[in-house]
Amino acid sequence: MRSDIHVCGDWRVAHDRPVYTLGDTCPECGADAVNSAPAPFDPTDRYGEYRRALKRRERQ
Repeated sequence: MRSDIHVCGDWRVAHDRPVYTLGDTCPECGADAVNSAPAPFDPTDRYGEYRRALKRRERQ
């Protein structure tokens, strides 16, 4: 599933903060907008157990 929300691809250079849009281009600078969604969850992730354990340790 693809996200409808995009972020300016050049926001680190052209803006102070991320610029979000529903279009394919940035409304402020005209740069291409990229998908802002995180990577999909993969239940077969070989290192997922270790990442979750690290998060639990950081919360404590």
